[in-house]
Amino acid sequence: MYEGMIAETITISGHGGDAIEAYFARPLGSVGLPGVVVFHHMPGWDEWSKEVTRKLAFHGYAALCPHLFSRHGPGRWDDLAAAARAAGGVSDAQVMGDAKGAMDYLRNQPYASGRVGVIGFCSGGRQAYMAACTLPGLDAAVDCWGGRVVARPEELNERQPRAVIDMTPDMACSLLGIFGNDDGNPDVEQVNRIEAELTKHGKTYEFHRYDGAGHGFFAVDRPGYRPEQAVDGWKKVLSFFERYLRTD
Repeated sequence: MYEGMIAETITISGHGGDAIEAYFARPLGSVGLPGVVVFHHMPGWDEWSKEVTRKLAFHGYAALCPHLFSRHGPGRWDDLAAAARAAGGVSDAQVMGDAKGAMDYLRNQPYASGRVGVIGFCSGGRQAYMAACTLPGLDAAVDCWGGRVVARPEELNERQPRAVIDMTPDMACSLLGIFGNDDGNPDVEQVNRIEAELTKHGKTYEFHRYDGAGHGFFAVDRPGYRPEQAVDGWKKVLSFFERYLRTD
């Protein structure tokens, strides 16, 4: 059986019509492909984020990872991430605008099924949760250890004006959460609070928590990588997307 993939850097229309970079991967020779938008983690639009995008393509998805810091370029991804942090980060409105642009791009391809999910890691997990609450038409969302979904008032600012947990009543798609019990952001208490809020508002969700794992335990190039927990976590992610993005 033929097996092929294309993976490339493209330009898409993001928030406000801005042209931004994105990394795109899809299997070749397939039609009816669901799409997945990948929110990269705070360290940036790095090699591992692109590996995640290719992994999803290998499993039969058209996956697109927008470079959320590309407006600080051109330049190396790590330099642009540093510039974004120095500027106080990117605004929630801009990230959601970029995500909508990525969703539109995926849905407009001739081989697309029309179903689109999101997955995010670290800050991207927070953004995936937010997308589930604010972007119409999303079919599934995966939050991998999203930090600051629960936020104290002093942590809010002009760029991030609202605590994401307070958006939960508006969540309009199913949510998967993947967390390490040794993580400090979000810690176990914060994850408990998020789960309580989801239950309170009758949302469809599932959480999986892993002992012996901290922040970023999927990332093979970081010290916190935990292979046993990561393998099981990826099985949960792929099963979740299979259920919500491939079901008619």
